[in-house]
Amino acid sequence: MPQKLTYIISNIDKALAFEWIARHIDKKKYTLSFLLINPGDSNLERFLKNNGIEVRRIVCGSKKDWPSAWWSIYSYLRKSKPDIVHCHLLQANILGLTAAKYAGITKRIYTRHHSDYHFRYFPKGVKWDKLANKMATHIVAPTNAVKYILKAREGVSEEKISVINHGFDLDYFKNVPESQKAELQLKYNPDNKRPIIGVVARFTQLKGIQYIIPAFGQLLSEYPNALLLLFNARGDYEYQLRIQLKTLPEHSYKTIVFEPELAAVYSLFDVFIQASTDTYIEAFGQTYVEALAAGVPSVFTLSGVAPDFIIDKENALVVPFCDADSIYNSIVSIIKNKELSHNLIKNGYLSVQNKFRLETMISELENLYNNATTN
Repeated sequence: MPQKLTYIISNIDKALAFEWIARHIDKKKYTLSFLLINPGDSNLERFLKNNGIEVRRIVCGSKKDWPSAWWSIYSYLRKSKPDIVHCHLLQANILGLTAAKYAGITKRIYTRHHSDYHFRYFPKGVKWDKLANKMATHIVAPTNAVKYILKAREGVSEEKISVINHGFDLDYFKNVPESQKAELQLKYNPDNKRPIIGVVARFTQLKGIQYIIPAFGQLLSEYPNALLLLFNARGDYEYQLRIQLKTLPEHSYKTIVFEPELAAVYSLFDVFIQASTDTYIEAFGQTYVEALAAGVPSVFTLSGVAPDFIIDKENALVVPFCDADSIYNSIVSIIKNKELSHNLIKNGYLSVQNKFRLETMISELENLYNNATTN
């Protein structure tokens, strides 16, 4: 008889990862349902409904809604009696894990989607992390960096933590329809500028875009027709970055707040850059995997998952943190050295194929669901 598995997720609109899990988890082993803690409708909710997967929305807009949201979750769990609850993101961790504990659910799992963010920027949030750690019977760390924070800074026992990398439908990034590529080329690079330097990162200080911009400024002196494309261009450091961007010629860059066809976006780039500013800034860093899966030669700092699999000059070029000159030199190396570029593309794709397949993540999650300690 299949085990009943309930995912509790907060403040998510569209998330390919959960769509992939919903499609690919073994339905013979698990009867899957979702509780989505959101103030309103979402793309994920519509996807689940359209695919015949049980989903219930728990309306919650702010902390004042927590008591009623907690009671709704508790009531649902008491009635449905899932064997396993798996929570994702802060509100879901706080409300879902505590409700599951009081509802008598003996397998309570959460995935940690941040690293040391609360220690750096929101110290009051550390208490919520420690509550989640206490309420959970098991914790999924997507990288060794997150495992280190859980153990070294929050005192979680190693037996409670499983490192399970995020998994990806890698073909989604590799096999982009030519029509999509052509549409985005016309949309974002109608003048066919080259080389195209790509960034997919929120406008926050920790993403290191403030070091990419001057590196690109140096590149323009040698490649005046270059174009910098900055996707996900919004965040709490936007004002500072837009001032910095004004030092570049207006025609040399574009900022794009949102583009739904993310896989096709990577096909635009000649070089991709991810320049997060230290090892623990990223809990994972999906763009490390996405860019290599899409076959883009890349320049990386070693944050999040990158130290677990990136090898300098083999599957990407590695630069020090906060170093614009090194970013510039690495971009030029990729552009000028076609053999290097070819090898980075080939080895980058092989490395993500070996480590981040969706099937691997699903298998490891199912193994956890079967074997996690109960309490």
